[in-house]
Amino acid sequence: MQKIKNIINFYIFSNIHVALVAFCLTKITLLNVGISENATAWFVFFSTLVSYNLIRFLRIETIKKWFQEWFESNKKPLYILTAFSLLFLIYFTFQLRLKALFVLSPFSLFTLFYVFPIKKYSLRNVAGLKLFLIAVSWAGITVLFPLVQNYIMPRTVDYINFLQRFLFVVAVTIPFDIRDFDYDAKSLQTLPQQIGVEKSKFIGILFLLLFFFLEFFKSDLTSQNLLSILLITVVSSILLLKANINQSKYYSAFFVESIPILWFLLIIFRQV
Repeated sequence: MQKIKNIINFYIFSNIHVALVAFCLTKITLLNVGISENATAWFVFFSTLVSYNLIRFLRIETIKKWFQEWFESNKKPLYILTAFSLLFLIYFTFQLRLKALFVLSPFSLFTLFYVFPIKKYSLRNVAGLKLFLIAVSWAGITVLFPLVQNYIMPRTVDYINFLQRFLFVVAVTIPFDIRDFDYDAKSLQTLPQQIGVEKSKFIGILFLLLFFFLEFFKSDLTSQNLLSILLITVVSSILLLKANINQSKYYSAFFVESIPILWFLLIIFRQV
């Protein structure tokens, strides 16, 4: 039983889980336009895994004590995982179009400037920016980038998808900020720190409702798509409302993070 728990912990806390989420969100975009190729999604998977782990390696002193202890006991496999992921990332990078890299670059730079200060300036110092910066980056990388990589110039419906993805990511990231309420530096001024936990949940629910109702503005609206979006909205809302400061370390990192995987599976089953 302990070995199974160790495997699950490694899967979650080595960022394989969040990389799989990025893979699924990218595949959702591609499947919705009838594209089944996987190289773009694998690029997003490995880039997410490498970047999230590098951030962890460089900022390990600022992470919770229990995670520092876990990191120390799993340092070698983490380094090996990241090294092999980097090799795969390089391989898939050479398959990207120049225009796709151009689209990808601003969202990558947002993350870079957030983590590393440039001339003593860091986006981390801009109060309240964290949540929305994450959402814009994820929306750009998992919606606009895969389309351009596959020779599709974004249309009106794609920008609606971008806005939906932004709203969705904001909403499902709030449980993480609630979890870290007492741990995040006060200078970050996360949404729960600024307006409180309950008001943050209200904002998240509002964003999820907008996420759902934007579906009605699509010219290719189908009952199947609507039902999928409705289910994702309901599940996300329930998990958001149940989030609290003393939540389990698996609550956000696994259960909330798994919502895009459920979304992806719904699309797969719909197409069978």
